[in-house]
Amino acid sequence: MIKQLKQRIDNSIKEFISREQSAGFLIIGATALALILGNLPVHELIEKFWHIPASIETGSFRFSLPLHAWVNDGLMAVFFFMVGLEIKREMIEGELSTFKKASLPVFAALGGMIVPATIYTLFNFNNPETAHGWGVPMATDIAFALAVLLLAGDRVPFMLKLMLTSLAVVDDLGAIVVIALFYTESLQLNYLLAAGAITLFLSLMNYAGVKRFVWYLVPGILLWYFIFQSGVHATIAGVVFAMTIPHNKENGTESTLLNVVHSIHIPVNFFILPIFAFNNTLITFTPEMFRDLASPMALGISLGLILGKPIGITLFVWLAIKTGISTLGKNIGIKHIFSVSILGGIGFTMSIFISLLAFKDADMINAAKLAILISSILAAVIGLIMVKSTLTTTTSEHK
Repeated sequence: MIKQLKQRIDNSIKEFISREQSAGFLIIGATALALILGNLPVHELIEKFWHIPASIETGSFRFSLPLHAWVNDGLMAVFFFMVGLEIKREMIEGELSTFKKASLPVFAALGGMIVPATIYTLFNFNNPETAHGWGVPMATDIAFALAVLLLAGDRVPFMLKLMLTSLAVVDDLGAIVVIALFYTESLQLNYLLAAGAITLFLSLMNYAGVKRFVWYLVPGILLWYFIFQSGVHATIAGVVFAMTIPHNKENGTESTLLNVVHSIHIPVNFFILPIFAFNNTLITFTPEMFRDLASPMALGISLGLILGKPIGITLFVWLAIKTGISTLGKNIGIKHIFSVSILGGIGFTMSIFISLLAFKDADMINAAKLAILISSILAAVIGLIMVKSTLTTTTSEHK
């Protein structure tokens, strides 16, 4: 029974990694298309399209947002819902289920958040307009990073892929906490209390043994609406909602949580993330934008991702191993961790998402996006070269 459960968990992780790889390539394609169209005359029509208002009306109730906001606040809440489900599953039965298992990716993620944020702050602490952007270089784009890692071929150890996946999951959790605590401008207490009441209701449904997801759906949508109106970023609703979904298996059948994960992986990976990438990388390049790459804000982002991520991840992993808190997996050395940690510098969609919350000025946001894109591409290229190099070295050493 235990062996079958372990095999099932391993298969779920492998399936997750496989889908993330495919999604990564699609995201790259959507970004490339957006960058091309953003510099052609058609970009004005596309931008007008994204600003078309879309409304929900019933009786006297009317709720309206432009299309780009439905993507960033609505569809991305579904993405964060999936992330929340993955985090809950890992905490119950996966790589975050015990302290010994969770310690290494947790330490790696902490290093990968603290050091980049520190580097950014050193460049921007005396500028009130940009100081708030320290969360931008903390993020890792799991789909993009895994896609690049798997370009290294079948020689990449499964434990190394698992390490990157676990690290990115914890990193996402850190990003969620940062968004909730530091990128919320004002709070509407009445809506926040309503969101709390809905969360309590969902939790009671779970406790009462309600397993069909359809019964959770309408309260989940109401939770999103109340959190959106409360002033907390609406994507947090996705994570809160995920924590209320039951994960109790009976008679060998999959839990509600696993069924939902399998159901939404494809639309999230193959529709929501590419749409988000296209929507937010439709950048029209200007000479001023490239000059801004030398600004403290852009340098803080770039150096945070390219240098801060590998330094922070490797240093904290080394400390965890030296203190005996954690151990490395079989056939994995610190050099493998360092090579994968460079891929952690692929911030891309998550970094862009946080930049939209951190900055209000359109020119500043575009400069941040460009810095993120260039840094993510450099991290991808350098990381892939380093991963291939360490794998080649390891193969040679075993001959």
